[in-house]
Amino acid sequence: MEKKDISYGAHNILVFPIPSQGHINPMLQFAKRLASKGLKVTLATTISEAKSMQIGSGAVHVEPISDGHDSVADKDNLALLTDGSGTLTRLIQKHENSGNPFSCLVYDSVLPWALDVARQLGLYGASFFTQSCAVSAIYYHVNQGKLDLPLEATPISIPGFPQLRISDLPSFVSAPESYPSFLVLLLNQFSNLEKADWVLVNSLDKLEEEEVRWMERLWPVKTIGPTLPSMYLDKLMVGDNDYGINLSNPNGKACQKWLDTRPTASVVYVSFGSIANLEEDQMVELAWWLKESNSNFLWVVRASEQSKLPNNFVEETIEKGLVVDWCTQLEVLAHPAVGCFVTHCGWNSTLEALSLGVPMVAVPQWTDQPTNAKYVEDIWGVGIRVKVGEKGLVRREEMGNCIREVMEGERGKEIKKNAGKWMEAAKEALAEGGSSNKNIDEFITKLINK
Repeated sequence: MEKKDISYGAHNILVFPIPSQGHINPMLQFAKRLASKGLKVTLATTISEAKSMQIGSGAVHVEPISDGHDSVADKDNLALLTDGSGTLTRLIQKHENSGNPFSCLVYDSVLPWALDVARQLGLYGASFFTQSCAVSAIYYHVNQGKLDLPLEATPISIPGFPQLRISDLPSFVSAPESYPSFLVLLLNQFSNLEKADWVLVNSLDKLEEEEVRWMERLWPVKTIGPTLPSMYLDKLMVGDNDYGINLSNPNGKACQKWLDTRPTASVVYVSFGSIANLEEDQMVELAWWLKESNSNFLWVVRASEQSKLPNNFVEETIEKGLVVDWCTQLEVLAHPAVGCFVTHCGWNSTLEALSLGVPMVAVPQWTDQPTNAKYVEDIWGVGIRVKVGEKGLVRREEMGNCIREVMEGERGKEIKKNAGKWMEAAKEALAEGGSSNKNIDEFITKLINK
């Protein structure tokens, strides 16, 4: 990665995400941005995650830390999320004693106790929000008691935001009984946020103008996204071709070779991320539509999910389809053969599709995905959200109608136009003089002048 000829001396930044690829990727990408501008940067992650990573982060040093559950089998625990202050303290003190002290901690927003550690040890603190401004606003209103749970009235009105149905809210809010421990973690993001020196958000000003302005009235907010590798956006960071970390083994070459054989904009790319588990009935409905349709398709089905596929599905669709257990998603979305992305609308996937100008069919599952899907369809106009039928199932006819409309219909023409507009906005934000690039420069300038 090319670095500018700048030295900031003792300004060594510690970046501290939660041990999940959806959080590590954007925070590592921000770390690489800082490193490319001349700062020393260390990213800390758990030993169990480090064992399963393929690290190629260049100028960013990755330091494994213990959360008390260091085997891969134990990595789903919440130990580091709820109480890792001892581990973080020891790491910071180790660097202090070695003569390579940290001056600032950039911590995942769901780890508010990390800010308390930074304060106690004399570091500046920057909270990093890996979700959208809109989703953050909803959690804040719940935290402040302005949205009483469980919710009954609809639509939901939040000043300065579009009206929302209960089904547009994050699942932890619309169904607070589903994962109460996760809801507590997300509400606690705001417990000491007023003490942070900066609040960094993986978004861009133009994408969420009103929401950003709302956050700025409460905290020192800076949008620094979208956090994609530079080659897909501004191309200012030479050699920054991928995130640098993959917790799964992607079939990149096989996907690219297969896509190269397909016509432009003819492929439906289907992926529901690294965590979401579809019910078997839903997998069958989607499989039958893909089998019966005329569309080429590339479907990511994790190894743990493949038993849910209909018998002989892969063999019977081999002429027009490719099923893989993981892929390099950015490379797939950037390929000209891809015409549509059937997605769960995780925030990282949503930003990737927006940044690469790919129309979406939104099939949200849980957490922040319903809110992202609302914005994909109604606010940004870059996709269609499927309608859910009985028992929470999206039928093959509904899925097919949405995909055809995006790929071939009149509405699809406007969606493609909007997708191109947001792709240009994403590139502009991180280019020289762009809003996110300037925000990163201002963050660095204020840090070194503090």
